[in-house]
Amino acid sequence: MLDDVLSETKVRMGKAVAALRGHLITIRTGRASPALLDRIRVEYYGAQVPLKQVAAVATPEPRLLTIRPWEPSSLAAIERALLKSDLGLTPNNDGKIIRLTIPRLTEERRRDLVKVVRRRVEDGRVAVRACRRDALKDLQEFVNEKMISEDQFYVGKEKVQELTDEHIKQMDEVGKLKEEEVMEI
Repeated sequence: MLDDVLSETKVRMGKAVAALRGHLITIRTGRASPALLDRIRVEYYGAQVPLKQVAAVATPEPRLLTIRPWEPSSLAAIERALLKSDLGLTPNNDGKIIRLTIPRLTEERRRDLVKVVRRRVEDGRVAVRACRRDALKDLQEFVNEKMISEDQFYVGKEKVQELTDEHIKQMDEVGKLKEEEVMEI
């Protein structure tokens, strides 16, 4: 019983850390990265599909992304999707390739992005603490139903807290690295 709760909690907390990493990758820094476009979805033959499925994304220069569609007819749809996105980048279309130039970030914009990073990290911490709360609730139910003893409950409670501390530390490290990346000139 106890091991099941701990393993499920560890998996859920790991997913929270992975989700945080996924969110932070999409935050734009001064460098071009194909991961910036991971969340862009394109209208393609009546369906919303990820940009990666309709085009090749490359980084030929540190501040430039190129998007080469597999099918030239999808160029306009890709351009529309980029304009509708919250990236704040203007695509340059030459008829074959779309170029996205990543402008340098101002100091004020960098500080705003650091605030966004910190907010996302805090959201991740909240998710981990929610996992802890659920695990403790499950353990308490097991005690109430006499499936585990009080001693096992306290051992489980300590292990859940260790998992929580470990995952929150991972989130803090990921957030700190992203903050440094954003503030890098």
